[in-house]
Amino acid sequence: MKIYQVDAFSDKPFKGNPAAVCVLSEPKDNEWLQSVAAEMNLSETAFLWEDSGFKYDLRWFTPTVEVELCGHATLASAHVLWEIGHVHNHRQITFNTRSGMLKASTDGKWIELDFPSEPAVRSSAPEALVRALNIEPLYTGKNRFDYIVEVASEEIVRKMSPNFTLLASVSCRGVIVTSVSSSGEYDFVSRFFAPASGVNEDPVTGSAHCCLAPYWRTKLNKTEFTAYQASKRGGFLRVRLENNRTLIAGKAVTVLIGELLDS
Repeated sequence: MKIYQVDAFSDKPFKGNPAAVCVLSEPKDNEWLQSVAAEMNLSETAFLWEDSGFKYDLRWFTPTVEVELCGHATLASAHVLWEIGHVHNHRQITFNTRSGMLKASTDGKWIELDFPSEPAVRSSAPEALVRALNIEPLYTGKNRFDYIVEVASEEIVRKMSPNFTLLASVSCRGVIVTSVSSSGEYDFVSRFFAPASGVNEDPVTGSAHCCLAPYWRTKLNKTEFTAYQASKRGGFLRVRLENNRTLIAGKAVTVLIGELLDS
């Protein structure tokens, strides 16, 4: 059984966000899926199997839990299906997931994902969240997954060093910290922390942009964005809004192909 490691939201190896992708011939039980994800020890491992035609069932696991939405591992999954020839001629792929039907298509060298928008509602910041981040929020909101926190500058986003033990006590999947970009290259920057989900900092988080895009639409009065996730590895995304959907585009490169010996 082949397993692929793909760096998503990057066109260069060792940048962006690594995801493992395992294409199964049939579904596996939850214990096996979680064990493989723990073994891979990446922020996400994607498992997919063909349903019919160009439709695939898709599930995502961190090293410790299953998640309901993941952008970079979906992008990596589409990349693998096209690259190894499971889906020919870069035809559009539909994924059946815990967040409904998601689609992947190509736009030149870019892969574009069709995801649901996940706007946040203004919320008071839990004391543990503010203490863990050690920053002054301009805004705090929450959607069904994450908290989103806006701060005053890109410099704050880049330099912050959270207390992950304390942050893990906050009841949420993860925390998005964002600001308007100080350069003309991007519209906004962000970082994403999810210690409660087994990932202290996620290098590039596609699903977080389902919250970021609706937020910055209101702030910047536009529906198309260039975004940079300012982790150590870093990643660049193109994001646009259409009705209640968020379209997230990025590139991907395969860096490793392995074989699971005990399946």
